[in-house]
Amino acid sequence: FPVAGTCYQQAKRVLHAAVPDHLHARERETGVIQQFLREHVCGRRPGSLYVSGAPGTGKTACMNRVLLDCKDELAGSKTIVLNCMALSSPQGVFPATAQQLGLPATAGREGVRRLEKHLTAQGPMVLLVLDELDQLESKGQDVLYTLFEWPRLPHSRLVLVGLANALDLMDRSLARLGAQLGGSPRLLHFPPYTREQLTTILQERLGQVAGDPVLDTAALQFCARKVSAVSGDARKALDVCRRAVEVVELEVRSQTLLKPLPGGE
Repeated sequence: FPVAGTCYQQAKRVLHAAVPDHLHARERETGVIQQFLREHVCGRRPGSLYVSGAPGTGKTACMNRVLLDCKDELAGSKTIVLNCMALSSPQGVFPATAQQLGLPATAGREGVRRLEKHLTAQGPMVLLVLDELDQLESKGQDVLYTLFEWPRLPHSRLVLVGLANALDLMDRSLARLGAQLGGSPRLLHFPPYTREQLTTILQERLGQVAGDPVLDTAALQFCARKVSAVSGDARKALDVCRRAVEVVELEVRSQTLLKPLPGGE
């Protein structure tokens, strides 16, 4: 049982939705984000990128992977990563950003003006990554418009990357950006994972566990087929397999504990 127990623990560990060294089936998207950051942050060209895709399609994982891989290249700039789900209101993004820049976290119009003045003054480039961007939708969309207009201001040093589930956020909520000089942000869409891609992701994760497979190929394919038919959410597929390992682990532990000792009655 100790050996089996270690095997199950390792399987559960590799099935957690952490950022892997390599994101299968997201090579193109990773390359687009890397190129965008090199052109705009390293090239000192303000700009914005809108990344869309359903939950579990790898948006945040890709972004985090790129930030890790490009850490040295981005060393000369200031990187701020905010999850908008953690903000108490859409307007809270401004004091939260100011705080990360070492400015007073002033709320209201005064805080927005101070932040805008800072981002158009001389200094290093600022990369602002906003995850769950659709949480910033508000009446009149003033918050989103302000954020996406900042990279287009004279002398701006802001590069904005927004990640959200909605594919149509730009068309639905920020239509007038496209009518302005400079146009809409660059768009990058993450499609749902296919059955084959989910199967490969699960096999790659469990392949890190030594010994016989904890879950056989047929089980992984079944899981991938069901998840791809509903959502294509890789996190859901990982959760299902991790739960299956937990169930098997409990069964094995129960059988081991109830097994009579050698020579016993």
